Formats: sequence, structure tokens, C-alpha cells
Amino acid sequence: MPVPLVCHSEVDVLIIGAGPAGLMCANALANARVNVRIVDQRAFKITTGYGDGFTPRTVEVFQSYGLAERLLRESCQIHLAAFYNPSSTGGIELTNRISNITATSARYPFEAALHQGAIQDIFIDSMAPLGVEVDRSTVPISIELSKDESELTDPTSYPVRVTLQKLNKSEDEPREEIIHAKFVVGGDGAHSWTRKQFDITMDGEQSDSTWGVVDLTADTDFPDIRNKTYVHSNHGSVICLPREQDRIRIYVQLEVNDVIDPVTGRVDKEKISPEQILKTAQKSLEPYKVIQKSEFLWWTIYSVGQRVASRFSIKNRVFIAGDACHTHSPKAGQGMNASINDSHNLAWKISLVVRGWADMSLLSTYESERRKFALDLIAFDKMWAALVCGKPLTVPSSNGISPEHFLKTYQTDFTSGIGIHYQPSVAVNDRNQELAVGLVLGKRVPPHKLMRAADACPFELQDLLPSDVLFKLLVFTGDFSDPLQQARVESMVTDMQKPESFLNRYSTPENSRFDIITISKGQKYTFDFLRLPTLLRSHWSKVFIDDTDATGSFGGGGYSYYGVGSEGALVAVRPDGYVGAIAPLDRVEDLDAYFASFMKIAA
Repeated sequence: MPVPLVCHSEVDVLIIGAGPAGLMCANALANARVNVRIVDQRAFKITTGYGDGFTPRTVEVFQSYGLAERLLRESCQIHLAAFYNPSSTGGIELTNRISNITATSARYPFEAALHQGAIQDIFIDSMAPLGVEVDRSTVPISIELSKDESELTDPTSYPVRVTLQKLNKSEDEPREEIIHAKFVVGGDGAHSWTRKQFDITMDGEQSDSTWGVVDLTADTDFPDIRNKTYVHSNHGSVICLPREQDRIRIYVQLEVNDVIDPVTGRVDKEKISPEQILKTAQKSLEPYKVIQKSEFLWWTIYSVGQRVASRFSIKNRVFIAGDACHTHSPKAGQGMNASINDSHNLAWKISLVVRGWADMSLLSTYESERRKFALDLIAFDKMWAALVCGKPLTVPSSNGISPEHFLKTYQTDFTSGIGIHYQPSVAVNDRNQELAVGLVLGKRVPPHKLMRAADACPFELQDLLPSDVLFKLLVFTGDFSDPLQQARVESMVTDMQKPESFLNRYSTPENSRFDIITISKGQKYTFDFLRLPTLLRSHWSKVFIDDTDATGSFGGGGYSYYGVGSEGALVAVRPDGYVGAIAPLDRVEDLDAYFASFMKIAA
């Protein structure tokens, strides 16, 4: 029987590109039980090189999906940063050594380094039991978006038509496949096919700074080879990073004329070799020696450019993420982190719309939140790249970069990922911040240990906020043993149980969109969680107290840390772990209004 030339299929979400952005998005959607398909033009997954650094915030994101344990087991942790500058004798010398992460609220106060192939394997292995695999050797050749406004605004419709072509098809496979999708996500890199189909421009500029990168194992007497090291020498700049399995990565500033094709103006990999890149680094690292032990694991050259896409979405149906919508230098270690966090931001919003829980308008916050972050990242990257590439401050170069200025710029929450702050929108309310000043509206919930009331078992609050598409309602009851506070809490519960309350409008007993987590003041030896109203203790594991552990070693002080007063507060946490809204116990209607701005009434 002849094989049809074209077959048709439907899917909730089609993802184009199986890099960090695409795989992160596919994994998140698969875990949300969204019908997702991911395709990639590569015949095989990558095994070495490319992005390799994880910020503390990205490790937290991995933890929210249950993936951090493997990441930390396989990666190398970077706790210290070292800074070298020219010495009086002609070589380089250590001028400072500091903590690599200075953000005080970092749950994981270090960077993790692991090559991109291993990182992508974590996503691939997580999706496999859910029936999602990458369709390789598959490329899109056309994409059409419906112009029918009623179809575009109907979340149940399939207004995107994508034609896929199999590059290495077997005899029993059709030549082409037409996918009818509700949504398409282009995670297809800096030269994004998806972006180009919709004439989305990349706005920004290309600098004249060119760098080489080599991954290798080496014999060396350089004392900071296992730390993140920035070197300003009279011969150029070098960045050294430790890697897993005794490997290292070296970034080397190159002479533009040595690697740029004069005709095209682009970097030409044929004009240089990894041996030459290493030789340039060796000169800048003198008097220390770095001797190659084995073959290069991976290498490349690149020129620094900082660009942001003019749009991140088309009609809230086609989205771009990762390098497809922002490119920048790797100096600040943000490339893969930004890509993963783009998808972390987008996936829960698509999931809620596909489930029929949220209006299409929620999807607009992807561009407003992540494009602003990308613009902030580019601004920081321009400044940081200029410092990294600049000449050091020496007697001949009195206008060079001073070690003090370099160090001060390095010590920012921005590079840790913890400083991300989403502005007010339908997904971020801007009221009642004074009720919980340590839970900043639009920022991620910072870590703190609480004790489970039923058994005094210590828990990290972030671990109670998994990325499972549910909103978490943190109910800070205050001291429930105080009769006045008990009356406030019971009145709040009465309000929450009214038919018009958000809990009843947007959930059913069989299909709740909220997870209530109760956090009370009290002591583990005397607190009786069964006295709390039933709504606040749906299960014995859902009630926590702000007290120390049984040994008194950690925990306690949570109300103070989060800036919650004695009268308590209600805090709505989005599925991605960011604070969405805050309300006093006696104004449940504030949360009613927040959820009404984007949620659909439960059927």
C-alpha cells in the first residue's frame, strides 16, 4: 500500500528547536499534561560544549521540577571568584578572591557548571516517561497563522498550521506532515527560522570584540583553576571556568584581524585553531602554565553582539524563546539561564490556557515580563562585556579598568538570577506590599525553613512550591492561640467559603487550581494544628509553624524574614514561584479581584 505524501495531525503546542529553551518548555508542558510535540533539525543530540553555567535561580527552577538533584550530582560547583591583573614583573597576579555569589537570599550560593549536552539529557530523560521525545532530523518548511480573529481568540482552536519535513525519512514514513497547533514556540536559536517567518527584527548592535573558547583537561600550576577567574593581562583578557570531571573552559580575547573574514565581516572558524586559542591564553596567564593533557573536547569562536527581538509573540499564538529573542555575550553567564527562564515563564501560562483555566490575555504577560528582562540583561551585558574586554589599569594605560570598579560591578544580584522583578500586570498585583515586605510582588519567593506542624519535620518553603500549574496560597495566620487573631482567621475562612470567593469560582472539589499552605506562629511542642479550620488543613502535611527544628539549629524567624506582621497575610504565589498578589486576612476580595483579571470560572 503506498505511503501518503502528507499526513495531518493536531497538537496543543508545537515546539521548534530542542535546545535549552525548547526542551525546558517541552518538559514543563509534558509535566502539566499538555499535548506537546518538539522537533529539531539535528539528527543527534549534542554531547559536548555550548552553554554550561547555571545561576542560583536556575538551580531553584530545576528544583521546582524535581530535577536539581541530578543537576547537582553531575555538575561542578563554583563557590569562589578570583581576579587577576598585571603584576609589576610583567605577568599577572591575584588581586582579589571573593564569594562567587553575593546574593544573600540564594538558596544555592554557587554556580553549577555542566556541559549543555548533559543538561539537555536531564530534560530528555524527564520527558520520556511522559511519552514525549524529540523528533529529530525534522525541519519546518512553512508556517501559517489564521487571520480569523474569532479563531485566534478561541483557546480551543488550532489556528497555526506548520508543515514539517523529515530529512532522513524511512520508506514507510510520509514525506511531509502538516501540524495543526493551538500554539507554537520557536526555541530555534539565534538564527531562528520561526522569528524570520514573521519578520521579527533583532534590534541592537554587534561589537568589535571577538573571543575564542576551548574545553579541555590540563596540567597547570594556576592556583585558581577550580574557581571562576577573570584575568586582565597586558596581552588581553581571559576567563577560566572549572567544569565537571576535571575539565576546564577557557575564554580568550582574540585579535579581530586574526578571525574576521574581511569580505563578510563575520568570524571565520577556518582562520584559527583551538591550539592557537590556547596559545593566546597561555601568554595571558604567564607566569603560570596551562598544558593540554588530551584532545580538545569542544571549541568555537564568536563575536559579541547584544540584540533583543522587537516582539516575543504573534497574536499570543506563536512565541519565541531563548536565543531566538535575545543574544548577548557569555561573559555574564546568562545565555542558557535566560533561555530556561523564558520557558519557565511561558509554560505555565500556556498550560492554564490549554486547560481552560485562564484567559488568552494571560499570555500577553510573557512578552511584557521577559522582554523587559532581556532589555535589562542587554544593558548589563554591554557594561559588563566592556569591562571584561577593556584594558587593565596600569601606568601606560591610565584610562584602563580598575580592579575596584570591576569587582563592584561583578557583585550584583542580576547575574545570580535572583534579582528578576516582574512589573505589575494581570499576573502581578501591586497592592498591599506592606503586609509582607520580604515577599516582593513580582519576585520569586525567597527560601526559608519551616517546621511541619504535625511532626516537626523541617521543610524548605520553596519545596512547597513545585512547578505543577497550581497557584499556592500561603496563609500566614499569625498566632492562632490569640482569641482576636483566631476570630480574624475564622472570619477569613468564612469569606473564602462564600460562593463568590475565588476558591469556589475558579475551582471545583474534583479539580482545584489552588494549593493552600498554612503557616502559623507557634511552638512545635504545644501547637495543635487540628484546631485550625478544616479549609486550612486539607491534609496534615499542609500546615507549618514558624519555629526552629528539634535541635534548635535552624528555622524560626520566618514571619520576620518575610516581613509579615502579627495580623497575618494572604500571599498568592504563581505556578512559577513568583509572588502574584498579597491581601490582608479581612480582604479576601483583593484576591478575588486578582484572579478575576485572568482566570476563567470553573465549569
